[in-house]
Amino acid sequence: MKTRVPRPRPGPGGGIAKCPTGIHGLDDITSGGLPKGRPTLVCGSAGSGKTLFGMEFVVRGARDFGEPGVVMTFEETAEELAANVSSLGFDLPALVARKRLAIDHVRVERSEIEEAGEYDLEGLFVRLGQAIDSVGAKRVLLDSLEALFGGLPNEGILRAELRRLFSWLKARGVTAVITAEQGRAPQLTRHALEEYISDCVIFLDHRVINQVATRRLRVVKYRGSAHGTNEYPTTIDETGLSVLPISSLGLDYAVSTKRVSTGIAQLDAMMGRRGYYRGSSVLVSGTAGTGKSSVAAAFADAACRRGERCLYLALEEAPAQIVRNMASIGLDLRRWVTDGRLHFHAARATLCGLEQHLVAIHKLVEEFHPHCVVMDPVTTLGAVGDRAETTAMLTRVIDFMKQREMTALFTSLTKGSHEDQRTDVGISSLMDTWLLLRQDEGAGERRRFLYVLKSRGMAHSSQVREFRLTGKGIQFEDGARGAARP
Repeated sequence: MKTRVPRPRPGPGGGIAKCPTGIHGLDDITSGGLPKGRPTLVCGSAGSGKTLFGMEFVVRGARDFGEPGVVMTFEETAEELAANVSSLGFDLPALVARKRLAIDHVRVERSEIEEAGEYDLEGLFVRLGQAIDSVGAKRVLLDSLEALFGGLPNEGILRAELRRLFSWLKARGVTAVITAEQGRAPQLTRHALEEYISDCVIFLDHRVINQVATRRLRVVKYRGSAHGTNEYPTTIDETGLSVLPISSLGLDYAVSTKRVSTGIAQLDAMMGRRGYYRGSSVLVSGTAGTGKSSVAAAFADAACRRGERCLYLALEEAPAQIVRNMASIGLDLRRWVTDGRLHFHAARATLCGLEQHLVAIHKLVEEFHPHCVVMDPVTTLGAVGDRAETTAMLTRVIDFMKQREMTALFTSLTKGSHEDQRTDVGISSLMDTWLLLRQDEGAGERRRFLYVLKSRGMAHSSQVREFRLTGKGIQFEDGARGAARP
């Protein structure tokens, strides 16, 4: 397998050289990676992903960038580390056997330090230097500072030894990641010293809101380089750590004059006989039972018929249930799933926080490369965030899809006839096309109606059309019966 040899990446304006991490999204935030040949402090609470961050940096460097590494751990043994990261596809024993990685577990006894009353890093420097020389390491992970300095009561000695450690790493020319436990607010670390002598400080946050866990990353400081300063949503999955690099995309995306079918011939006719603009955002809203999911499925079916890929994000129903239900109106979605044109991703909104849903959507798009996306329904996201948070998250989803020129359809559940022209998630103003579905009851039957509330940049019908869900699809009524006033 070929390895990528990283070139020193100068920052904007010819700044310091960068060392790419290989962690998805992080190199975008840091404008190229961590400061090359300098130490970076990664701090956070227990379970925030500090060790994983450091392991990914070292392992991806050895495996993907041709830069051997050293892991010096003061808590976990080499066997425990190898077992913990094996689920991510990291084969540490193989890298060690190929002289691409060296792992050294150093046992530090706090009681011995307290009894002796002295602390000297000279032995550590000798041991670490031998490990670096044994593989020609360019990257180093020290995990963690608390275990190394936990028994040192004298703050003056602690500060001196920390400076000495960081200076020694710089003198060796290695790019180092050093982990540290979070201190009491507002301190980033327990000793409140480490962040001041580090060239780069990254804070990992793992918080629980409304019983839903959320991970975020923030670059607190980065000497000599511009960097993103926001909190960025982060997730840990089977591929490792992923960071969403953009809090909100801009309004500089390209637009298309091409059109795509709605999947319903009569609805296409209401929109100049051509359907939605490619790359536009479409909202289909209405009360329960008005046919929102059916309209969404018709759009997905039409995309697959054109030979395009469609990503269906189901937040309420299982894929098998959607396939079965849509078969009752003549839509055979199963065949598109079988040939790979339609991909379902089903997850309850309450499975994770809004930021994790956002990261998951980005990853799915990167992997599947869809032309069209269906998100059904977006209103369930309100269960894990308030209106402002949900609106902000969906705004980022919409901007992301516009940047990728993907046609996106969102369904939204409204509460009743008096709130027809409102959405609980507050995104109607961001939509290019808004279809409103409603139902009336009279003469012993329930009738469904559809009208185009808005469709930017195109002439469209102002009629309110009655439609039925039949075994042959969505059928619009003709004549006087098919038109009604809202």
